[in-house]
Amino acid sequence: MSNAWKHFKTITYHKYLVAKGCFRVGLYRQGILHDMSKYGLSEFMVGVRYYQGDRSPNDAEREDIGYSSAWLHHKGRNKHHFEYWLDYNKKAAPGELVPVPMPDRYIAEMIMDRIAACKVYKGKEYTDAAPYEYFLKGKNRHMMHEYTSGVLEKMLKMLAERGEEETFRCIRQELVRKK
Repeated sequence: MSNAWKHFKTITYHKYLVAKGCFRVGLYRQGILHDMSKYGLSEFMVGVRYYQGDRSPNDAEREDIGYSSAWLHHKGRNKHHFEYWLDYNKKAAPGELVPVPMPDRYIAEMIMDRIAACKVYKGKEYTDAAPYEYFLKGKNRHMMHEYTSGVLEKMLKMLAERGEEETFRCIRQELVRKK
């Protein structure tokens, strides 16, 4: 089977899992439109070239050339990534990027994205603790706004301790239907 077909199946399965999660919390439009940029040539061809099946091809591209062109393209077009929410600020040093808080609906989509990624790459070894463990591994390296980080950590910890049903109910109430 070619890498193109394997990569297509991987990103489509990931997109399906994110959509399924988004639908459960009431984010229908975001569930449908999630990660559409991955099917464009600038991201898709990198995915084909660096496909491995058990981790993001972006990591392999980064190891090979020192950065990921696909990731740079992707994060600038998808609001469910906290890296999208970096901006210049008059209070910061000149030229310094600072994190700004993500809108709640994109935090909810980011949670679904992380859950789906763990399910895809861990397969049968996935547990509801996996997304929280992954978050904790990189927590000190993130340039994430404290509000965004706090909500993300709270929801992923709840997922690890109480499971999807209760966590998705909470996401729906606190992030999606919040007034």
